[in-house]
Amino acid sequence: MDFLLLDALMMCRRFSLHPKNEHRSYSSLLCVLVVPLTFGTMYDSIEAKLEEPKPSSHLTTAQQQEDMSLSSRLFAYRRESGIRRPDFAKAYDNLVERLNVLDQGQVGPKLGELMPHFYLPDDSGRLVSLSCLLQSGPVVISINRGHWCPYCKLELRSLAAINNQIERLGARVISIMPDTARFTDPYIASNDLPFPVLSDIDLGYSLSLGLIFWVGAEIQRLYNEAGIELEKYHGNQAFFLPIAAKFIVGSDGLVKARQANVEFRERMEPETVLTTLQDFAFS
Repeated sequence: MDFLLLDALMMCRRFSLHPKNEHRSYSSLLCVLVVPLTFGTMYDSIEAKLEEPKPSSHLTTAQQQEDMSLSSRLFAYRRESGIRRPDFAKAYDNLVERLNVLDQGQVGPKLGELMPHFYLPDDSGRLVSLSCLLQSGPVVISINRGHWCPYCKLELRSLAAINNQIERLGARVISIMPDTARFTDPYIASNDLPFPVLSDIDLGYSLSLGLIFWVGAEIQRLYNEAGIELEKYHGNQAFFLPIAAKFIVGSDGLVKARQANVEFRERMEPETVLTTLQDFAFS
């Protein structure tokens, strides 16, 4: 493990033992019993070797793709990958259907609730806290499955495209994913992300939000066959993943807008982010 990340983890563990901070959520090693949710599904091997969708009869020019909404780009990728591998598309549909039975739209902090605090390391090992971020204004929190996920990549690039507008509205963006700095650091550089990507060590913070599930032994095997090495990305053998989510948190720490559903192929539109932040500015 990267020494900086190890130092950050040890700091998190010391913070979590301090009585005055016991009301906050810290990402330390998981020492809880989680009821495993095993899903008999397959994960798309395309995600192990992510490439942008190339022009075809469905996706024409790069300029047209750039002009598409995030939802349209996500749908285009979903359709294109479904054409190439309909078996994987069906597996994702089955996964979402199974998760929907458990979810019923109740996962994660609700509108008007206090967003749980965190101390998480960035790609340089520096601890970042939600309370410090909120001192300068609202925060857009994007919880992502990992650097290997094409849907997360499309979403984060869309946020990068409007980052200047977000900052002009007095807010900032952060991404949180379970991958260690070894993977988030080059990911930030290769995708030109102008905001930090924080490492949710052992998914402790996502667990506190109720946003994780265990992939199960069968999915673990399929992931390994597909070259998606969660144990390598996360630095543990737990094989948990977070449910993709986005929370817009006001400077008062309350959730102003959210999207947290099990359909990870759908994400909040950038326009919704800007509209919500504009409401803050003119309220």
